[in-house]
Amino acid sequence: MKAAVVIPARYASTRFPGKALVAGPDGKALIQYVWEAAVRAQGVDRVVVATDDDRIASAARAFGAEVRMTAAVHHSGSDRCAEVARGLDHDAVVNLQGDEPTILPEQIAQTVRLLDEDPECAISTLAGRIESEEELRDPGVVKVVVDVQWRALYFSRSIIPHVRGSTAPLRDSAVPHLRHYGIYGYRRAFLLTYNLLPPHPLEDSEKLEQLRALANGYKIKVGLTPHKTMKVDTPEDFAAFVRSRTA
Repeated sequence: MKAAVVIPARYASTRFPGKALVAGPDGKALIQYVWEAAVRAQGVDRVVVATDDDRIASAARAFGAEVRMTAAVHHSGSDRCAEVARGLDHDAVVNLQGDEPTILPEQIAQTVRLLDEDPECAISTLAGRIESEEELRDPGVVKVVVDVQWRALYFSRSIIPHVRGSTAPLRDSAVPHLRHYGIYGYRRAFLLTYNLLPPHPLEDSEKLEQLRALANGYKIKVGLTPHKTMKVDTPEDFAAFVRSRTA
């Protein structure tokens, strides 16, 4: 399977403007950590930074990235990826957010491999085991439940599955609670169709774009990863990332 990685990046983040360009403890821009992981991933032969901002484009070109300037009107990373995908001839396109500086090359490769292993799935993604009740109850942590083939049944910010009568669902659940990580592998043909679908009420309710695919009958393959990634949404998240690099 021929695969490309697209890293959508915008400057105008509500909670942390300009975060893609904030320098880590070794002087690298946040997005550079993501790009370096992508170019080392097996099975990936092209990596593109997709942005509508000249500052991000200049910084990315300076560290050697291929850059595609995209429209400023996109509502999501997948919309930006779809614009780039129209000019690619790859079987799979991985949407890798530019604020995931701890992503590993093997996780990117796993996302591609999952599509190859399950031809019925239009999308692949990753999840890890939730390790604490605090994490389980945090609405900022997206949860996913899967079937016996590790295809997604549902994503939610609430606790799923619900453990009836339990005050400690993580302890009492018969199945592991899983945390979803925001990396997506798309079959290119599906990606070009996906962004033409109207938002679904489930998507609007949970504020989770992947529910649009499930609600329209598309299958999502989920892979289990032991590595817990760190998403940078706020200055506090970035401080935690810096601490993890300097500890």
